[in-house]
Amino acid sequence: MDALERDLYHRFGSRLERNQPLAPYTSFQIGGPADLMLTVESEDELCDALAAAHRYLTPVFCLGSGTNLLVSDRGVRGLVIRLGRAFALIEIEGTRVYAGGAAKCRALVEASVEAGLAGLEFGEGIPGTVGGGLLMNAGAFGGEMSAAVAAVHGVTREGLSKTLTKDRLQFHYRKAVLPEALFITAVEFLLAPGDKERLRARIAEVRAKRAARQPAGIPNAGSIFKNPPGMFAARLLEACGLKDQRIGKAAFSERHANFIVNLGGAKADDVRALIEAAQTKVHQQTGVHLEPEIKLIGEW
Repeated sequence: MDALERDLYHRFGSRLERNQPLAPYTSFQIGGPADLMLTVESEDELCDALAAAHRYLTPVFCLGSGTNLLVSDRGVRGLVIRLGRAFALIEIEGTRVYAGGAAKCRALVEASVEAGLAGLEFGEGIPGTVGGGLLMNAGAFGGEMSAAVAAVHGVTREGLSKTLTKDRLQFHYRKAVLPEALFITAVEFLLAPGDKERLRARIAEVRAKRAARQPAGIPNAGSIFKNPPGMFAARLLEACGLKDQRIGKAAFSERHANFIVNLGGAKADDVRALIEAAQTKVHQQTGVHLEPEIKLIGEW
């Protein structure tokens, strides 16, 4: 690690941070320190950082908005990379939309609707970035990101730039499978012309549904469990008496049973224990195994 740190410091200077707590960078407001953390501002910088980590056999994790993640209290070993503002660009040409990996999903939806393009309205209110949304095939209210994806741009673990067309990707429920590990720098979408007023009305409808159903103003990571085929995880959790159940300062939301909220000072171990307790209880009472939608990151 010392050798990698020296190399990265020589290239990036004080932008390289050591033992940086990750809680402020996650929507859960939970998480221990990263051994090293670096924000890159160009694809060349990302290539250099990944190539250096590869030379020293150091694990790397790319952190977006920190939504849909639970970071261990013990932190993340190796290098954590964040994409800077240069990766938040959104460009539209005809029906084709180019969105940087660090662009907010909400900004992508808004830009598309303002351009009179349909296909991403379901994403109104989805937290996180385009890169993270692609990797988990983000979706809601009957729509998924996979339906609109045309190509993905990124950098390999070895530090090489690469573009993958949609035919080289496999999409599943809340998951995208790439032929190799790729740190996503941008996603291209192919949308359809739409009536702007109707699109705005659809956005307002989606926004109202989210406001009515989901907890707001309290740290959370979105839906905790995937919906089992033909079922809703929230209904299973509520039927099993898990709504408002808590461990430490982590609790299932009173408003939506498939959300765990941080009541203030919750630990990652509390959240994980609550997840496992819910899985056990639901399986015992219904025979259904709930699969987590959030990703557990770091040293457990």
